[in-house]
Amino acid sequence: MAGADLTAVVTGASSGIGRALAVALARQGARVGAVARRADLLASLAEEVRSAGGTVETAVADVADRAALGAAIQTVERVLGPTDLLIANAGMSDHTGAAEMNVPKVEEILRVNFLGVVYAIEAVLPGMLARGRGHLVGISSLAAFKGLPGAAAYCASKAALNGYLEGLRIELRAHGVAVTAVCPGFVNTAIVANNPPMPFIMEPAAAAARILRALRRRPAVYAFPWQMSLLMKLTRWLPDRVIARRVGVKRRPTAG
Repeated sequence: MAGADLTAVVTGASSGIGRALAVALARQGARVGAVARRADLLASLAEEVRSAGGTVETAVADVADRAALGAAIQTVERVLGPTDLLIANAGMSDHTGAAEMNVPKVEEILRVNFLGVVYAIEAVLPGMLARGRGHLVGISSLAAFKGLPGAAAYCASKAALNGYLEGLRIELRAHGVAVTAVCPGFVNTAIVANNPPMPFIMEPAAAAARILRALRRRPAVYAFPWQMSLLMKLTRWLPDRVIARRVGVKRRPTAG
């Protein structure tokens, strides 16, 4: 469904993949509803899109706030029309490992990466069902396929998202609503800014172009690039000790 003559809502649209998707969709002729937390960056996005002749409406909301997100999506829909394509992209990451059990950070990651998608879907799905058409897209990650040391909450949030989208996809297939989980590898955004060198990393614009091409086929899951996707699938068969050694996990000292 990606392309011209549709209303597309993108969350997390102020930067990274979300911004690149919003710009690319507008360039293709879509009416873009851009939702994010940072009003200044949304204003910059709107200026860029409109100066190029595109159509965009913005609304400020934190996806972790169910009521605020629903109101923001309603705001852009009042101007642009009902949502044909939802790309629930907003996400975050942080170190969450065993050495320091930062439970509040785990809760925050799960609220943004998982519940933020649920809240966005809640806002648009009734209209899609009433019209008998639509496309729900959640931006997940290749990290959904393997729990990684130091990123336990991020991996868990994306694995939960994949399972949730799969359940919806099976249920909605007979109602004209497609559901896609997009699982990118490393993309050069703020989330990976402090990471060591990363294999097969790509720029947000390149990732957005791949995503929009893939969405025309309405796939169940789109994982890319293929090299990184294959690598992550192979790690499922590796012994834990091998992965721990590769990422530099050290044995914790024992008391006594």
